[in-house]
Amino acid sequence: MYSAFLRKASANFLKTKSIHPIFREVKLTCLCTRQQPLRFKHSGTPKIPKDSPVKNGSASKNYVVILKNYLKGWKKKDLVRMFRLAKPERYKIYGAIFFLLISSSISNLVPMFFGKLIDLMSSAADDGTLLENLKSKSSILLLIFVIGGIANCCRFYLFTVAGQNIIKKLRENVFRSILKQEMGFYDKNKTGELINRLSTDTTVVGKSITNNISEGLRALASGSIAVTMMLYISPKLTLVAMAIVPAVVGFAIIYGRFVKRITKEIQDTLADSTQVAEERISNIRTVRAFAHEIKEMKAYDNKIEEILQLQKKEAKYSALFWGFTGTSGNAAVLSVIYCGGIMMSESQLSVGGLTSFIVYAIYIGISLSSMTSFYTEIMRGLGASSRLWELSERNPLIPIAGNIYLHHFNFESNILFRNIRFSFPTRSDVNIFNHLNLTVPSGSVTAVVGASGSGKSSLGHLLLRFYDPQFGEVCLDDININKLDPTWLRQHIGTVSQEPILFSCSIADNIKYGASENNVTTEDMMNAARQANAYQFIQNFPQQFDTLVGERGIMLSGGQRQRIAIARAILKNPKILLLDEATSALDAESEYWVQDALERLMEGRTVITIAHRLSTIKTANQIAVLDQGQIAEVGSYNDLIQIPDGIFKKLVDRQTITN
Repeated sequence: MYSAFLRKASANFLKTKSIHPIFREVKLTCLCTRQQPLRFKHSGTPKIPKDSPVKNGSASKNYVVILKNYLKGWKKKDLVRMFRLAKPERYKIYGAIFFLLISSSISNLVPMFFGKLIDLMSSAADDGTLLENLKSKSSILLLIFVIGGIANCCRFYLFTVAGQNIIKKLRENVFRSILKQEMGFYDKNKTGELINRLSTDTTVVGKSITNNISEGLRALASGSIAVTMMLYISPKLTLVAMAIVPAVVGFAIIYGRFVKRITKEIQDTLADSTQVAEERISNIRTVRAFAHEIKEMKAYDNKIEEILQLQKKEAKYSALFWGFTGTSGNAAVLSVIYCGGIMMSESQLSVGGLTSFIVYAIYIGISLSSMTSFYTEIMRGLGASSRLWELSERNPLIPIAGNIYLHHFNFESNILFRNIRFSFPTRSDVNIFNHLNLTVPSGSVTAVVGASGSGKSSLGHLLLRFYDPQFGEVCLDDININKLDPTWLRQHIGTVSQEPILFSCSIADNIKYGASENNVTTEDMMNAARQANAYQFIQNFPQQFDTLVGERGIMLSGGQRQRIAIARAILKNPKILLLDEATSALDAESEYWVQDALERLMEGRTVITIAHRLSTIKTANQIAVLDQGQIAEVGSYNDLIQIPDGIFKKLVDRQTITN
């Protein structure tokens, strides 16, 4: 048996997918089964002393320790992490456990009372005291039932509240961690997947350590008391009833590990389907314009079909497991009835005693089933939690706060890009900038021009420190922005992009979003709207500033969205302004109002404008021409247009820059 166990343990160990690719096979000659050394895989080679008997073919205890540690503690870390979530709710959980013990104790006393009552009824039928005894015993049972019901109610309430609080806290932590990550993180992770982790996975984990714990503890308490009462009634019959337990427990462990693995696959596939749905719904106008509704329906159906196939696989193994446990439980009850009948015929057990024992045996079956469900739900929680730990414990490469900030009155807003080499994290082999240098004096307007894809917008990304360059530095007043507090830095930079994003709330809330403080007055907001040429069209809406703009501001025109974005930037009152082709997507009338508002916004500020309009470029203090990852030309419009073979002149001649 020992040899068979070692062979089975070795085989199961080698099948572990999560470690197979990175482990190296080792022979343990000390654990031999029929002259075959036990083989397993480990992630490193322990240091072996020179005088170690390993060299002579003997085993090293180090390998045995590695094997034992793996077999014992491979999931301990994840379990500790998961149960640590319940620590803030421990007092509610302690109270719930107290009421659980009361309700379980009462539930397990009932079969004993019923057995005594049956024996009493059979013996009292002859002497005429049956009715009197029945009334007294029934009154006691009724009182016990009421107490048990109250305890069960309190248990359920406390566990449910604790569970919801844990889910709330877990979602808050995951959401905070997501918002703290650097921009490269969002480039690599899909929005729908993150939303799925935030909603579905947190619910699975939260329930696995609250409601599931409640049922598991109740089953454990009920089963323990039932076994004690069965031993009290008949130790011999107890051995018969408990014969199936080892087989069910072993099967449950195997099934639980399968559930953990399949749950992770289901949650990952569900995240993919959420991403597909979120992306298509948010871009429904594009889908509708290309008449691709049927195509997108099929794409989503395919993702759902993948989930269904995984769930069918889970259902197949679940059916086998629950079929096995159900059959085993019924066989155990049948064995108890058979053996109990023999004991009754030999006067070793009364009718009431056998009745109580059978009820307790059924309790054991129910408890065993609940304990199995508890284990599989814990495995389900572990499967769903793996990505949550990655999200909640991930440290951003660029923090959202920390380091120094410049005093507002001494902040001149001189900008310097020095010897910059940069590529996006998702495309590290494609250089956007290659030793780029650019100086933007304080209070000046610098127009950045270049061919499409030359990296014009990337300058703004680096200045906002959305990304860090691989080489070189971005300086503000001769201080590397890596040494500045990122929050402080971004509070002093205003942005107006080609496609401004508005939140699905009121116009007033969108404008107030530009203020770093929450004490913005209505008058301040209205003044910002007036300066942005937005006040008039806002007043024409029935709800005026309380008008809802829809998702991403879809209920407004492009020019209206731009002017609200400008009002938001005015309210922010930044020292530095980034304009990313802010008028390129507008009609002539909207462009006039937006350009007029932008000119007011640019007064007295250091401005970097990514421009294609000749009117904007002509008024700039300097023009920087991007070409092949470098600033190829810098100068005023008159200087650059006179260079015969200059890049800027070619852009103007090709009408890349328009009137």
